[in-house]
Amino acid sequence: MSPILHSRLKRHLSFNFLRKIQLQFFDPSSSSTARLISCSDQRCALGAQYSDTNCSATNQCEYTLQYDDGSETSGYYIADDMQYDIVAGNSSSTNSSARVMFGCSTSQTGGLAMLDSATDGIFGLGQYGVPVIAQLSAQGVIPHVFSHCLRGSNGGGGILVFGQIVEPTLVYTPLVPSQPQYMVNLESIAVNGQSLAISPQVFKTTGDRGTMIDSGTTLGYLAEEAYDIFVNAITKAVSQHVHPFDGLTNQCYRTTSRVNDIFPMVSLNFAGGAAMILRAEDYLIWKYSLYAETVWCMAFQKIPGQGLTILGDIVLEDKIVVYDLARQRIGWASYNCSQAVKVSATTSNACVASISVWHLLLVLVINYSVAVSRCFLLH
Repeated sequence: MSPILHSRLKRHLSFNFLRKIQLQFFDPSSSSTARLISCSDQRCALGAQYSDTNCSATNQCEYTLQYDDGSETSGYYIADDMQYDIVAGNSSSTNSSARVMFGCSTSQTGGLAMLDSATDGIFGLGQYGVPVIAQLSAQGVIPHVFSHCLRGSNGGGGILVFGQIVEPTLVYTPLVPSQPQYMVNLESIAVNGQSLAISPQVFKTTGDRGTMIDSGTTLGYLAEEAYDIFVNAITKAVSQHVHPFDGLTNQCYRTTSRVNDIFPMVSLNFAGGAAMILRAEDYLIWKYSLYAETVWCMAFQKIPGQGLTILGDIVLEDKIVVYDLARQRIGWASYNCSQAVKVSATTSNACVASISVWHLLLVLVINYSVAVSRCFLLH
């Protein structure tokens, strides 16, 4: 999991708005199709590989899950029908459903219990364990691929596809084998076409180092050895057009120009020849306006003493991102995520859902392996 676990919604949902939201608790007793998972169910044993699992006095499979930031959730496993739309190409058919197992959380601590990160649940899409994508794939409902397109403007949101989005400009890089997170091999960074003097070893996956693609992190993080080199290169490139100053935690800039007109393009270069091109708004965050000036700050930060690089939401926005688990690779392409997408009609059916952070407070966490919903206590 990412080190900044529940910052992912803060750019989309204000604290005042969250205070007015009535969270939607799932009540298994009100569902005619919901069934509790018993301790003898083989799915309980599978869940035990990725969480602390206990057996209740009533033979109910219970779990406790801990996050890297110290947050914790506990509850019980349940199975129910998941509703979705089947899509082939550009046309959709009638609603369908599949049986999936997920966690019913009855207790949350740490960041999970805070108002500014309140959600109805967490939709885990990790590679291992019992994520919904693996369950649907095992049932033959979809290929072992999922895709998303996060909208970078107009209130966020986007599209989630259980299947593959078709886009001719997609480029792919291999996943690092045998990793629980979605780790990739970042080889170099270029600013305005000039490669930065950063050793490839800085980004290599070893121990607690490496490059992670994580929709569960709002910002971007660069390994400590790479951060200052990157920021200095950006600052030097725009020195004639901006007034740089130190923000509380990162480098900031005052300017009267549009940032995409004056800030350089950045290229993240990965194994296999795949490049991810970042515009200014992919690595800067707007802070505020003051008369004719606007203030923008670096969306990339560094974690002192750590060598982890994380490509979070802001980097992934306005891009189709395809997690091809069958072929162990990740692909991406720049795209206007407010538009419709085309899904593959040749691999299998695809399940498509619209992501709205205003109306569906269910967080997508691609490096977590269980779907968890807030639930009522069993009576």
